[in-house]
Formats: sequence, structure tokens, C-alpha cells
Amino acid sequence: MRVGFVGTGTMGNPMARCLIDAGHQLTVYDVRRQATTNLCELGASWADSPRAVAESSQAVFMSLPGPSEVEQAVLDPDIGILAGIPPGATIIDTTTNSPTVSRRVSSICRGQGVEMLDSPVSGRPPTMTVMAGGGQAAFNEYRPLLEAMAGNIFYLGESGAGCITKLVTQYLGYSNFVTAIEGLIIGAKAGVDPGMLAQVVPVSAGASRVFDNIPRSVLNGEFVSGGTLDIVAKDLHLACEMAREAQAASAIGNIADNVFQRGQAMGWGQEGFAMAARVLELMAGVELRSEFPQETHGYQQTDPRHPGGPQGEQQG
Repeated sequence: MRVGFVGTGTMGNPMARCLIDAGHQLTVYDVRRQATTNLCELGASWADSPRAVAESSQAVFMSLPGPSEVEQAVLDPDIGILAGIPPGATIIDTTTNSPTVSRRVSSICRGQGVEMLDSPVSGRPPTMTVMAGGGQAAFNEYRPLLEAMAGNIFYLGESGAGCITKLVTQYLGYSNFVTAIEGLIIGAKAGVDPGMLAQVVPVSAGASRVFDNIPRSVLNGEFVSGGTLDIVAKDLHLACEMAREAQAASAIGNIADNVFQRGQAMGWGQEGFAMAARVLELMAGVELRSEFPQETHGYQQTDPRHPGGPQGEQQG
């Protein structure tokens, strides 16, 4: 199938590679042409705009930083996808996007005979999770493309449902991260070594996949994590905005949102999202540093660049 891909950064690039490996004819575009170099070496064709990608594709994927980039890439009257995509084709947006923006763009596309699936992702190809919303007929038709890059694929309902689901998972993951760090700080200030706490928590009621990455991302003082603080702050803020629009309680998320915004204000936006822990350390006047054994009972250590809770994916 002739497939386009707009946005071949940290997440988009491996997804695009999966499509090439599956035998599809790929046309690619990214604002940084160098981000497409490896794909072109594998047989993809370069296009100089999203519109040019769309003109040669039956389906166009997007993996972009956020809502404003999606609107521009699709709706720009001169170089946008919608200006070039033929009626009957489909746009598949893997961006972590605002449900409101996604629905609006989808409605405009549908008015021109083009379907749009909001299909944000979690994890890393080829075993990642896809959360899809939009027309079910389009989802069924293009599911084989999703299967080339994902191990878990869910159809959630009409336009915006995929975005809602992804924001819920981000809300849970990153709010949990902030809560876990606060718990360690409470224990440390009360007199228990955080390294010992980090051994107890995974075999107690406080266990979580998010917590399991803290020893290698925080206790050693390196704050290594997959996604940047800027990307996580964007996702969490979108989730809290969604909660307000839905008139749903989001007290814990609002606190976590504030922590990540403080990290941005301190100039750490391009650092790993684990720098949010440093914000909390500074607020509490304590550092969570401790030796931690490589292996301990009940504890499953994972690579902090690909954490099991907050997925650490960075798009664009």
C-alpha cells in the first residue's frame, strides 16, 4: 500500500520503519529532513511538505508534538495534508492530542470526504499499544497497518475516543510518578533511607510499574527517562484540561501538572521527565540519593528510557 508519514522523530521513525519492513511504499516528511535520512536509505521517498506526502498516499500517518502542529499539518491551505489527500483516503494521527482539537480537525476532514483516526500510542514499536477513535469502517480497513507496528490495538469509539484514552493513561502514569516521589521524600525526611524504601515498596501495597523505575532514574541522581519533561508536561496539562471540560475531579493531576510546569519554569523542559523529582526535592529540601542493589526480591528493574508506567515516548 502507498502510505505517507508526517513526523519521523523519536516515535514516528520506528513506526515508519515497521511499515517499510512490512513491504509498504512509504513517502515521508519531517521539518528536520535529517530525521528521514535512515528511512530514505531503506527505500522511503522524501516529500517536501505534508501536502506532497498526501498526494501520493492512500493513508497518511502523523506523529507530531501536539495539537497546534496537528492542525497546521492537516489544515494549512497551501501545504497541509488535506490540501493534497484524495477523497476516500484516511489520516491516522498517532499524536497525543487534545480530543477537542482532534474532533474538530476530523470533522473538517470528513466534510471533504476524508476519514481521520485519532490513534495515539503508548510504548515502543513493534509491541506498543494503539488506542484508536474514529469511523469503525476506516479502522477495520487500516488495522493491518497498525498491526505492523503494534502488539495491542484497541478501537475505543468515535472521534476523540483514542485521545481521551491516551490522556487518561498519561494522567495515571505521571500523577503516580509524582505521588511515588512524594512518598519517598516523606519517608526520607522522617528518617528511613530511600534505597531501603525502594526495596520495600515493590513488595507492598505501594507497588506499581511506575515506581519500579525510580531507583535507576532518581536515586542515582541521573534523572534519566525516555520522554522529555516538556512532552510530559504537555500531555498532563491536556489531561487536566480534558478533566475540567468533562467536569471531572482531577485534584491529584492538578498538583502533578503544577510540578511539571515548575520544572519547565526552571529550564528543564528538554531534560528527562524524571527531573520532576528534582522539583519536589528542592521544595522539600532533601535529596533522594541512595545505593540500590541491582537485583532484589520482588523487584523487576526496567530500563528507565522505556519505563513500564509512563511510557516515556516522545513524539515529533
